[in-house]
Amino acid sequence: MEFFRTVNIDFLGKKWYFLAFSLIFSVAGLLSMLFWHHIPWGVEFRGGTLVYVKFSHTPDLGAVRSAMDRVGLRDPKIQTYGTSSNNEVLIDLAQKETNEQALDQGRTTIINALETNVPPGKQDLNNASSLTIKNYLQDKDPLHVGGDDKKYTEQAQDIVKYRNGVGGVLRSMDDLKASGADPAAIASLSDGFFLSDFGVRDVQIVGPQVGSQLQKQAALATIYSLAGMLVYLGFRFEWIYGVAAVITVFHDTLITVGAFSLTNTDISLTVIAAILTLIGYSNNDTIVVFDRIRENIKLMRREKLSEIVNRSINQTLSRTILTAGLTFLTVLALFLFGGEVLHGFSLALVIGILIGTYSSIAIAAPILVAYQDWRIEKGKRPLAMPAAKGK
Repeated sequence: MEFFRTVNIDFLGKKWYFLAFSLIFSVAGLLSMLFWHHIPWGVEFRGGTLVYVKFSHTPDLGAVRSAMDRVGLRDPKIQTYGTSSNNEVLIDLAQKETNEQALDQGRTTIINALETNVPPGKQDLNNASSLTIKNYLQDKDPLHVGGDDKKYTEQAQDIVKYRNGVGGVLRSMDDLKASGADPAAIASLSDGFFLSDFGVRDVQIVGPQVGSQLQKQAALATIYSLAGMLVYLGFRFEWIYGVAAVITVFHDTLITVGAFSLTNTDISLTVIAAILTLIGYSNNDTIVVFDRIRENIKLMRREKLSEIVNRSINQTLSRTILTAGLTFLTVLALFLFGGEVLHGFSLALVIGILIGTYSSIAIAAPILVAYQDWRIEKGKRPLAMPAAKGK
């Protein structure tokens, strides 16, 4: 299947426009990484505490941020999580301790920040542990069992299990009637507990040591993949092809990471996976163009390399548009409908596929021509051209 059969676009004639485009986005990304947002590593790389909060209503992120400021948490990363109907928010704190006390501290900090108008002497049932509920019931003894530890432990566990089963946030004490807990125990809770409009569902901590190790591994994975491509292309074609491909992939990676820095979007492990995927994708697209150039060099010995390269790009253009276009539509759907969890991953793919397709035409091929022109000026045989037989 072909998108079109005959096309003759002078891509090399527009190389200065392509260079200007690449310079603008590359320099903007570099400036952002160096002076503005830097590289926005996700919590897996820099270490920190993730707190997942469920609200009973649509959360106001501005109000949540103001609440964080009131308790001294400066510039936390706050974003909605999951589908909008779930009313969930992910709060990323810079706290980096990795012990059990730090987990409780992160939870307590968020609860203290978000709780407002707390009735005197009452605790928040939406954020109370089963142990807290059990101790309260055991002290009040609404079932008149003499403070039976096992009995009230079961009651507290039924209440917490039901609360978690309905999303982690109770809207009314009457909701507990369906929990399976004893009505007398439920009735006694209203004397010592109140219901806030949120519940802390989970707290996760990644230590800075683990984050530093992941940064190193991600950098090494990228370097090894680039080195592997250089060796393969140098062996499969000639070394200048490998150099051109590596420069092209570096260009793609720089612009993709720069886009994340400019938009201050976290670079998570899934984003690194997407970038490594794009290295292979961009390299594959470049090799298709290079292979056609090599074939045409043998068939068009008397033509200039610039004309051969233009012809080769035009001949593979239909395949490029079909392959890249279908892939782009898939990742665009993932970006639009994949939810917050896949946002960074799909964003990297969307940017990378566009830039990777562009660079195979606008960066890799012109590097070959520029190198050949330089060799000709030096009086050397063009490296990409095959030597005449018998010489």
